[in-house]
Amino acid sequence: MDTETPPQEELLEGQRKWTQGWRRFVAPTVFLVYLLYVADAVAQNEAGAAEIAGFVILAAFAIGYLAVVSESPGAPARTFWILYAILVALLIAELPFAHAAGFVMALYITAISVSRLGARAAPIVLALALASLLVPIAIGSWNDDLSKTWDTVTPVAIPVVAIVSYGVRRVFETNIALAQARTEIAWLAAENERFRIARDLHDLLGHSLTTITVKAGLARQLGEADPARSQQEIAEVESLARRSLADVRAAVSNYRDVTLAGELATGRELLRAAGISAELPPAADVVDPSHQELFGWVVREGLTNVVRHAHASSCAVRLSPRSVEIVDDGIGGAVELGNGLSGLRERVAAAGGIVDAGPVQPRGWRLRVSLTPEAVA
Repeated sequence: MDTETPPQEELLEGQRKWTQGWRRFVAPTVFLVYLLYVADAVAQNEAGAAEIAGFVILAAFAIGYLAVVSESPGAPARTFWILYAILVALLIAELPFAHAAGFVMALYITAISVSRLGARAAPIVLALALASLLVPIAIGSWNDDLSKTWDTVTPVAIPVVAIVSYGVRRVFETNIALAQARTEIAWLAAENERFRIARDLHDLLGHSLTTITVKAGLARQLGEADPARSQQEIAEVESLARRSLADVRAAVSNYRDVTLAGELATGRELLRAAGISAELPPAADVVDPSHQELFGWVVREGLTNVVRHAHASSCAVRLSPRSVEIVDDGIGGAVELGNGLSGLRERVAAAGGIVDAGPVQPRGWRLRVSLTPEAVA
């Protein structure tokens, strides 16, 4: 099955093609055209065997330069520095044949130095620039070369090439970092979505299956004594099962509809079926609409836990503009950070609220969620 490649993967793949494929030779090979100045200087200054020697050294330098730039980023440093030393030696060897024009080869050494070392190559760049400036002046027989435009520009061209190479290096590093950051963000988004689905499924199915279990047990108990009531409970179980299936689909699609009023109505039926006396507010108007979904999740999780664990005879839900509180008279006990309470804490924390859960005296349990003034504002 075909899958679409994410943009960040395409960017990384593009970088790999430029650093590992034939494309990495394009720019360096074009850059070699400036060695023609060195070849012209050799032809003007030498003849015969000396001229051939100058050309051979120049060709060896070009091959060595291409060998350096063809190295993959993960190649051993030892190989790089051996080739680097050979290039420096070839530069020095070419100077007697090309005179001042031979320092054009220093541009290539500058480029690979900065590409490898970044800002740490500054001393090398400075040394090459000074050498290209001072050596021709110090050698009297090269004085005629100083009248040539290229020979006088080389000391300036070396730092310019260094700056350009450093800029290219930074752009390349930034692109790699950006692609990696996008990959990391995509991975985190996938993880967050997985956690959201797991949390929502726990909250949705935990509540629904608890209700179904209680109603199914009630229907079994009423099977012979009150067949009509038993049939009613079974019909409600079927309705709950269908609604649970819809809730699961909605959670996976991130289109769930949880309302405080709806959870209060469902919770009242759940507590009734479990034989727990319910004291619930008749309406949810006291709570701001922007917080009713959050409080709906609180009521759902709290009442589900009352029916599952509390063994309570009564339960009360109290609402205020900034808080919701669920109190029962069950067995109480220590706080246990299960999946439900942990997921609830995540929801409340994201909304800028606080969860307070624990036993109350003389017996029972209280779950209270409070919103800070900033969250309400």
